[in-house]
Amino acid sequence: MRRLMVVLPAALLMWVIMKTGMMNAVYDKMTFKDLSWFDNTALVEHLRTRLIQDGLTDLPGQCLVFLVNGADKDPVTIEVLGREGNGCPGAKPDAKTLFKVRVERGARRMFSDANNPGHFQAFQ
Repeated sequence: MRRLMVVLPAALLMWVIMKTGMMNAVYDKMTFKDLSWFDNTALVEHLRTRLIQDGLTDLPGQCLVFLVNGADKDPVTIEVLGREGNGCPGAKPDAKTLFKVRVERGARRMFSDANNPGHFQAFQ
């Protein structure tokens, strides 16, 4: 009975931490360093966490697709697509453009045109 009194609250706490996104935020803070701004893979994972955390999209992280133009130097414009179907909200498999994110790697700043296409506003 004592074990159950310890295990059940611990399992419930882990479930709450996972569902609220706290685990992703902590992982992002621990792994995203200054040089990560120049690594496209790390930058995309950081963006995935920040976009959800800042409320710029209500889609789950696995339903976001990022198109990064490797030829862009600074600032980099990243197109954010929302997947539909195959485990994501929506009936048929598709991907629609949600908005664009402009990243100034040297200054370590991010801008989004989520609410006003073409007009970028800082979100970090």
